[in-house]
Amino acid sequence: MNHPAPTLFSTVSQDFIQDWLVALETLCSASHLQSLLERSDLPPFDANSQRRVTLDQIVRLYQLAAVETEDEMMGLWSRPIRPRALQHLLTSVREATSLSSALYRFSTFWNLLLDDYQFSLSEREETLVLQLEPQDSQPPQRFGHMLILKLAHGLLSWLARHEVAVHAVTFAFELPNFEEDYAVIFPAPVCFGCTNTSIAFDKTVLGPVHLRSAPDLGVFLENAPRDWIFTRSSAHTQALRVRSFLVATEWSEANLANAAHALHMTPRTLMRRLDTDGTSFQLIKDALRRDIAIRDLQAGDKTIDAIAHDLGFSSGANFHKAFQRWTGNTPNSYRRTAIPAV
Repeated sequence: MNHPAPTLFSTVSQDFIQDWLVALETLCSASHLQSLLERSDLPPFDANSQRRVTLDQIVRLYQLAAVETEDEMMGLWSRPIRPRALQHLLTSVREATSLSSALYRFSTFWNLLLDDYQFSLSEREETLVLQLEPQDSQPPQRFGHMLILKLAHGLLSWLARHEVAVHAVTFAFELPNFEEDYAVIFPAPVCFGCTNTSIAFDKTVLGPVHLRSAPDLGVFLENAPRDWIFTRSSAHTQALRVRSFLVATEWSEANLANAAHALHMTPRTLMRRLDTDGTSFQLIKDALRRDIAIRDLQAGDKTIDAIAHDLGFSSGANFHKAFQRWTGNTPNSYRRTAIPAV
């Protein structure tokens, strides 16, 4: 049985994209930025809000902003990345014969375009490490560092025709208050406050490149960044394996014992391994319910009682309490502000 991707309904906190919005402010007037947010179905951001952002909203904002700012990295780096740069990058890497050589092409391409950072590619024991090395003393742009590492991972996975396993990710900035969002993005352990930003791959997973046609390239560009920003891996942590189980399971059967059985371990072992991941079965279940509720509230085609029922709540009142605990908003108030008025 093919289970749906475990991050199908994933969301991130609004704080996660705040650095991106700060970068956009350097390229857009306040009214233009507000227009971009509205057309992306993003409400005005409130510093005290716990609002979540969906993949669809991120994709819409990226696609609008990259075109209208004429910078495919939207102010995230000191030099603008001019239109069609991503197309040229894909054309270059798809000519590689192996994933390791594709990483080399990726690094040399960006080293022609970036002033504030340069990529290095090095072997360390059994891993190949792509590392960003600063060329000045400016603090790292968190969203920019995330996005360019994720692009490297996304391109390798596109060339391999499956999601390539990541060994580890490091960031040269301190642990943010939204660190849990990085688990949605990267299928690997993530370390903060490190000397450099990097992404490492086991050399054993860097096999040959599968031929990609010009139409394949066009689809990747048209969908960007949908095909590479959220991970689809279900194997890198027990937490995502549990989420994958829950996506494919009726809520009446969504309990710890059934999850442990599906993952071929005892409930006690599963609890211990989730604790190692810094989470619990209930936290994973709540996060998935939250993300599905957000999707349905934004879509607007279900009543709140119907959403509560579909998520396995015994009453609408229980769903209201849970949703307010998750987001700081009631379902009604979240729905009212989910899509800005035109």
